[in-house]
Amino acid sequence: MDEKQQVKDEKKQTQEEKRDVRKKRRIRNQILAYVVLILLILAAAAGIMMLVKQVTNAARQQEEKEDSQAMINDLLSSENELQSPTPGAEQTPEPVVELTQEQKLDEIVNAVIEVMPIEDKVAGLFIVAPEAITGVAKAVKAGDSTKDALSKYPVGGLIYFASNMQSADQLKEMLHNTVIFARAPLFIAVDEEGGSVSRLANTGLAEKVDSAGNIGKTGDPNNAYQAGVTIGSALSSYGFNLDLAPVADISSVENSYMGDRTYGSDAQTASPYVVSMIQGLKEQKVSACLKHFPGNGATTQDPHTGIATSDRTAEQFRAEEFAVFQAGIDAGVDMIMISHMEAPALTVGSTEPYVPCSLSKAVVTDILRNELGFDGVIITDALNMGAISDYFSSEEAAIYALQAGCDMLLMPENFEEAYNGVLEAVKNGTISEERIDDALRRIYRIKYADRLVE
Repeated sequence: MDEKQQVKDEKKQTQEEKRDVRKKRRIRNQILAYVVLILLILAAAAGIMMLVKQVTNAARQQEEKEDSQAMINDLLSSENELQSPTPGAEQTPEPVVELTQEQKLDEIVNAVIEVMPIEDKVAGLFIVAPEAITGVAKAVKAGDSTKDALSKYPVGGLIYFASNMQSADQLKEMLHNTVIFARAPLFIAVDEEGGSVSRLANTGLAEKVDSAGNIGKTGDPNNAYQAGVTIGSALSSYGFNLDLAPVADISSVENSYMGDRTYGSDAQTASPYVVSMIQGLKEQKVSACLKHFPGNGATTQDPHTGIATSDRTAEQFRAEEFAVFQAGIDAGVDMIMISHMEAPALTVGSTEPYVPCSLSKAVVTDILRNELGFDGVIITDALNMGAISDYFSSEEAAIYALQAGCDMLLMPENFEEAYNGVLEAVKNGTISEERIDDALRRIYRIKYADRLVE
């Protein structure tokens, strides 16, 4: 009996141990199930929060756009509201000062700039390639990376090259989406001069237009006007609103670096062609940008690869090169690009051993702004050219250009370095915020000019 009882007790003990093991396994499985459930709940919550954040950001950006447009509409309608009489009440005639179109535009621009944070103001001074803010190797569409980039850096404009163009439909969709994603109006820019510098035509997306040199040889400035209409029509159909053209340089020295990109070798020949092309572009709702003041045609060297110098005298520049740019200014051109060429005769008094025209206050402000009376936007040539990037950091070049009087900064070698450098310069007083506002007023006068109805 004892032996049987012992076996029975051992069997009972084994069964109890098995029950304990099963119980512990159930408890462990329950705990694991709860942990997995909690993790799933947390993951779902995180996803919901991320989605809410994205929706909130999108709504905020749309609200900012709508608020901006509402503010503009209010400003445009306020004059009429002030003149509306109260029904049934006798009105004492009071003199009403009617604002001119220019004054209305100034009110809109000032109201927009007044509410902009300094970070947005600084970003608005740059025109860059889309790759500079998105980080992609080659931008051929505008998706989430473009949307996020324009939210972080609401730049003043984007410039596109042949590498960004694959087909007509692709280009239209990319530019359309880019404009939708932007929190502020954008310059959508391209170099389309005709001849060899034709980003769209060289990729088969626009009609090929002859070079300025060949057009100048025809003896008929109307051919430059037709070129402007042809180019402008193509650009506007895709969504471009800024053409970095026409070239207002003249080939004033033998073996000029500009080659057949100029309309001729003297001001009298070139001026009517430049004016005609500006008019052709303008009629297609595309802003023209004269380039490259004071005249790259006065050097045989290429500023893309290093220092380019002209030994022209100040008197020669004033008698020839300046006359062409003056004709463009008188024709109402919106923008002028400053060359990185070195012109010692125009920067007399500078203590620096090397002063590119784009970084020279004497050239940008004293001559172009004050002497020639240009009150439009002054933009640098591309700041990633060797004439700049070999001698100045991106931060230095951007700051020096703004201090010289430039309003916009084209394609710094390192956008983030240039942007952060300018932002810090404003915060520490190296550049005044009024200097930034002054530049933005000129920029936004172009961007909002079409909001006024005659």
